[in-house]
Amino acid sequence: MTSSQVLQRLKSLENPKAVLTMAHFAVTAKKAYGISAPVLRQLAKEIGKNQQLSLELWSSEILDARMVACLVGDPKQVTERQMEAWVKEFDSWAICDCCCSVLFDKTPFAYRKTMAWCKKKEEFVKRAGYVMMAVLAVHDKKASDEQFIKMFPAIKKGATDERNFVKKAVNWALRQIGKRNKNLNTLALKVGEEIRRMDSPAARWIAADALRELRSASVQKRVKKR
Repeated sequence: MTSSQVLQRLKSLENPKAVLTMAHFAVTAKKAYGISAPVLRQLAKEIGKNQQLSLELWSSEILDARMVACLVGDPKQVTERQMEAWVKEFDSWAICDCCCSVLFDKTPFAYRKTMAWCKKKEEFVKRAGYVMMAVLAVHDKKASDEQFIKMFPAIKKGATDERNFVKKAVNWALRQIGKRNKNLNTLALKVGEEIRRMDSPAARWIAADALRELRSASVQKRVKKR
């Protein structure tokens, strides 16, 4: 399937009402068709992995096409240059989270980019760094505890960023790391308490929400089994 054929297929599925709903949830883009995630995933499944097509779809600047681009991209062929170019074009939490959780986290550069991006000033680049922490904590079953322990200082530093899409990602990262196993849960709780004592509304929110979940009976039961 060529990029033109994919774009035509997407155009035929356009849902203007859904685009308005997306805007209500802060999902914005230069152009969007309002196609649901299940439909996009099914289309990507039909296409299969195709790195060249992925690059062409991304260049369209259409949100739905960029979602498909993330889904059909081959992480083995993704370069650091591509990652840096794409992350700078993230313009909503939706494309940021999609790209990080289905493509970038599977590249050989994932951990390096995670630590680099969380230090950036741009809102969605910084969010990408913390989203990568969260999804790696879920997806990378073979990672050592040490790989995530190294992330705690960055989580503490990012906790005072009052921007909504950054603080939510910092919170997500802390919670997901703390749910990997008992050791990381104990350490995440300690970090959460340190964040709670910071003089920042964002930090207090992050800590309260994360500590509540990490101390919950369901999470404690789960981590004790790991």
